[in-house]
Amino acid sequence: MMSAQHVHCCIAGGGPAGLVLGVLLARAGLQVAVLEKHADFLRDFRGDTIHPSTLQVMSELGWLAEFLELPHQKVTQIGADYAGRYLPLGDFTGIRAACPYIALMPQWDFLSFLAGKGRSYAGFELRMNTEAIGLVFSGDRVTGVKAVSPAGKEIITADLVVAADGRGSVLRERAGLKVHDLGAPIDVLWFKLPRKSDDPAQTMARFESRHMVVLLNRGDYWQCAYIIAKGDFERIKAEGLHAFRADLSESLPFTADRLYAIASWYDVKLLSVRVDRLETWWRDGFLCIGDAAHAMSPVGGVGINLAVQDAVAASNILFRPLGRRRLQSADLAAVQRRRLWPTRLTQAMQVAAHRRLLAPLLKGELTAQPPLPMRVLASSPMLRGLLGRTIGIGVRPEHVSPAIRKAAGTPV
Repeated sequence: MMSAQHVHCCIAGGGPAGLVLGVLLARAGLQVAVLEKHADFLRDFRGDTIHPSTLQVMSELGWLAEFLELPHQKVTQIGADYAGRYLPLGDFTGIRAACPYIALMPQWDFLSFLAGKGRSYAGFELRMNTEAIGLVFSGDRVTGVKAVSPAGKEIITADLVVAADGRGSVLRERAGLKVHDLGAPIDVLWFKLPRKSDDPAQTMARFESRHMVVLLNRGDYWQCAYIIAKGDFERIKAEGLHAFRADLSESLPFTADRLYAIASWYDVKLLSVRVDRLETWWRDGFLCIGDAAHAMSPVGGVGINLAVQDAVAASNILFRPLGRRRLQSADLAAVQRRRLWPTRLTQAMQVAAHRRLLAPLLKGELTAQPPLPMRVLASSPMLRGLLGRTIGIGVRPEHVSPAIRKAAGTPV
């Protein structure tokens, strides 16, 4: 392997967590390399919900107006159709933030926007087609990343290595960090269906019989999340595409005339749901953030936004010690302390939703009346606003450090 580069921070993973952290550190004047194993960002059915907390970060950096020029749909409320009865559940309009709504936007647009902002700083390098495959150690300290690209294998040394390479993180495994699995009784099948002008307008969840489908209004199509029991996809495929379409016709009767859009199983993507978190997110010279530190359920669609909040907190805490080349393990521990409580609380709420709502539904235990928590939310504007704030802002929102806001990095 060739050793060709040294940076303040080398980040594995060009998703929301990795790119936000990389851009913020480069804006603070640091040398950053972000490694992304794919050649582009064009992958369907990733987290496409940009919550008010993330939009607030865009505002604090002075980028909001430009960001909102990208195609998106605004979601101000969420609800559920429960056996034909619509229940409003969450309201974002009362949130005190730059944007009191969720923006539905393809994640590749979000990531491309961040990459463009990063490239305006001389200290930022995004290396596509470059996969982090291992760590370099000096004693017990992580001092670099082993990577492979079309040019071959190389080592990038760094004062800090950050794993933002997702729930299947290679680097957290190489670092020997222990994962605590909280369990998940569900998986999700993602697919698209054409949307007509007289369809319902709102983003919502539909509960029918043994099925639940979440519908995200993407303008001319619905992005659909079909909830299934953990490990049930092989059985569903064995029963055939016709049976799957019949189930969808029962769950989504207004789409029965357009299920032809699911022409084969290639049009259906499986998300194997995991809810877990590291017991310790760091070791000397190394830190995990985002899904690499805590895999989230799709319940609430909060995973991308928790990842962004991790990145903001990490940049706030680490940019000064990194810039002075005085990074200590205590600084990395401070990032985990800052983000552990909101992670635990959010995961606890997701696990409760799995056990009390989704698992009984998949067992055919759907009651004639909506569950009590849903009825209470539907009847209380105050509680709907509270749920909207919990989903949209989170339990501990992070704000970009004033020093990073004022910084302009080193322009290219």
